[in-house]
Amino acid sequence: MKRPFSLLASLSLVALSIAAFGSQAAAETIQSRIFSSDDPKFEWKTVKLPNGQTGTYTLGVGSGAFRHRNDPPNVVWTIGDRGPNMTCGEAPGILGDEIAQACRKLSNGRIYPTPDYVPSIYKLELDRDKGTFKLLETIPLRKAKSGATITGLLNPQTKASKDTGMDLAGNVLPDDPDNIDLEGIVRLSDGTFWVGEEMGPSIAHLSADGRILERHVPVDAAADYKNAEAKIVADLPAILSKRQGNRGIEGIAISPDEAFLYFMVQNPLANPDAKAYQSARNTRFFKFDRKAGKVVGEWVYQLADPQSFGFDPSPRQNEPRISEILALGTDRILVLERTEKTTKLFEITLDGATNILGSKWDDVATSPTLEQQNDLGPLAVTPVTKTLRLDTFRDLKDAPEKVEGLAILEDGTLMMINDNDFGIRGDKTRIVLVKGAVTADPAIWKK
Repeated sequence: MKRPFSLLASLSLVALSIAAFGSQAAAETIQSRIFSSDDPKFEWKTVKLPNGQTGTYTLGVGSGAFRHRNDPPNVVWTIGDRGPNMTCGEAPGILGDEIAQACRKLSNGRIYPTPDYVPSIYKLELDRDKGTFKLLETIPLRKAKSGATITGLLNPQTKASKDTGMDLAGNVLPDDPDNIDLEGIVRLSDGTFWVGEEMGPSIAHLSADGRILERHVPVDAAADYKNAEAKIVADLPAILSKRQGNRGIEGIAISPDEAFLYFMVQNPLANPDAKAYQSARNTRFFKFDRKAGKVVGEWVYQLADPQSFGFDPSPRQNEPRISEILALGTDRILVLERTEKTTKLFEITLDGATNILGSKWDDVATSPTLEQQNDLGPLAVTPVTKTLRLDTFRDLKDAPEKVEGLAILEDGTLMMINDNDFGIRGDKTRIVLVKGAVTADPAIWKK
């Protein structure tokens, strides 16, 4: 017998207030169940640190998630990002003070304790009787022609900002134009994948066995990828090269008929600079026509008030960020907006929102920029409509922190998975199944 979901609300009821559409929806009951894993295949690597101690890392499999309606029951596809990494500012608190010696060499250093990590796609299976999950398959990402595995190290970028990769000894690590930082995934009926990644930022088409077939990058960045094995298509708006470091494309979704991809930037662009990024609310949502092979729409999504995130309210507007998107239907998207400890799920629709693709807001010469103007009224720009569907502070207090993956299972249940950052701080991967928060079109999950 399957274990029942637990009710997570006082009086066992959570009334979802859906004020964004100006109407009151019927109260629903949110039910959830948390899954864990003791699968030894998630144990990954032990590394000797500069202070003589050891760092033990697990696989990070929660940077994005997807289930295709034709997949077997309880099977989901997930991804890991670029492997354990941290800025030189973060490193001493995690790896010990000795790492500071290596960091003195560079002001923009990023430490990779395991530079040989291969970004991968993971096939997971849930056991609903036991409340556990296990790893069925790993698909390492490979270069298109040679078949060599890639790493999560940096691209040789000149248009977008970049760090300098370093190992634990302070040695500078090589850049590679084929490397990608996986942050979102969808799977097509033919078994191939599309992924969103935040380094370029870019979206890429992968074969079923993980080869990077085609990568779409900002139009001004073509030369940065001239030595890549993958087919490079420089057709994304050049404004995307203004992404803040470590804040690129963070989620990707697909329409039920697989005609359109959707992708989203994690935070407002550093446009014209990082100061604008820090105080901006306006991030960007895109629609990509697969048959035409190009972006056909761009809309503004306004991030929530950082003080409204109950577990960790903050005055800093750059604390809220996008970590995942999931199609609930055509042009109907679930957006995961979070801080470190609090997750909110908003349903958005594109109806009535202003398509700014190709407008002055995509021109890097425009001043003041879209990111410098949080009040959109005078700009005649209408953002997408947001409807709050779930708030972990209100509805799901025992949910894991740093949720980054969403999928719809074969019975319409919502699945959430957290990014444990490869266990750098000892965090475990958890999966949460949620009922009563969102309703996806049957075309998303039903065969």
